[in-house]
Amino acid sequence: MTLPPPGTVSPLIKFGRYSFLGLGIAYGAYHQNRLSKREVKIREVEAEQQKIRDAKLAIEKQRNREEENAAIAALSKPTK
Repeated sequence: MTLPPPGTVSPLIKFGRYSFLGLGIAYGAYHQNRLSKREVKIREVEAEQQKIRDAKLAIEKQRNREEENAAIAALSKPTK
């Protein structure tokens, strides 16, 4: 079965299709730009929080090392 050749499309419909296509592309670019700016701000905040977490972790590791060394020193002293 063969299909008949397609009919001509109204110029108004063509204009509407391309208008919506252009609007969709423009909206997508706007939305992407807005989300990118938000993501940059989120990453900056996360970087600051990571620095704070790293500093706290370093302090905790140092404290654990000191406690471990004190415990080893206490265990290695001869008892009378």
